[in-house]
Amino acid sequence: MRALLKKSVSSIHSFIVKEFSDSFFDPNWHFHPEYQLFYVLEGNGTRFVGDSIKAFMPGDMVFLGPNVPHLWRSDDYYFHKNNPLPAHGIVIYFKEDFLGRDFFEKQDMALIKHLFERSNRGLEITGETKSRIADKMRQLVNKEGFESVLSLLDILHTLSLSEEYQYISSLGFTNAYKESETERMHKVHEYVMQNFRQEISLEKVAALANMAPSAFCRYFKARANKTFSDFVSEIRIGHACRLLIEEKLSVSQIAYECGFRTISNFNRQFKEIVKESPLKYQHRYTKQAKS
Repeated sequence: MRALLKKSVSSIHSFIVKEFSDSFFDPNWHFHPEYQLFYVLEGNGTRFVGDSIKAFMPGDMVFLGPNVPHLWRSDDYYFHKNNPLPAHGIVIYFKEDFLGRDFFEKQDMALIKHLFERSNRGLEITGETKSRIADKMRQLVNKEGFESVLSLLDILHTLSLSEEYQYISSLGFTNAYKESETERMHKVHEYVMQNFRQEISLEKVAALANMAPSAFCRYFKARANKTFSDFVSEIRIGHACRLLIEEKLSVSQIAYECGFRTISNFNRQFKEIVKESPLKYQHRYTKQAKS
């Protein structure tokens, strides 16, 4: 496995900002004590944040609080040896005390402090705010020293004033994982992502976690805030959303491509998770793309 992108902030820098382009995004499910602002410039896949599972594509922008479990898992073809498509993004890491332990406790910083509190559920940045922040992040990559610190504060200030965001994790989600469990959950994520197009064996997944099936189900639900079967369904539906957007396959073809055995089951689960039918979702996205 390749060396991971360094996420911990060194003692000689206030924060980390990095623009990177690689074959695929960091494939490891993980969490860390830093805040993270991540903008996808190029790349497609499935985004896991807290108890949320959603397809991502270029333009995805997320702000995460400390220790929120996450993974941007690139689609399978990004892992092929001859894949020409890059995974390209800009990421910022910083700790809350990067300007001193009490800096954001001051009354002047109340809006940013509130932003930090909201980020504990993960925030998907949308609308005009996303465009403005994307420009600021591109500029920040080329700045150093005092100017870079001012630019980061400007980004946080802009985010704190905006209402153009959506919460990602559910209100009841809390990170119950330990650092020692990240490898176990990484194995579970990888197995499901590689096999969701076919029947998933609970026994096989439980064995990967070195647990009995019943114990694994209790363990998974307590930490992921959902059952394992719901987890698999959300991955399948997330993949279906992206295929519907691409408009290359019919709804029935997409259903079977995503691991559903019947169209009726696909339609039912899609509506439960997305809150609208596959065709209505496709038409709405197409209309928004053309507007």
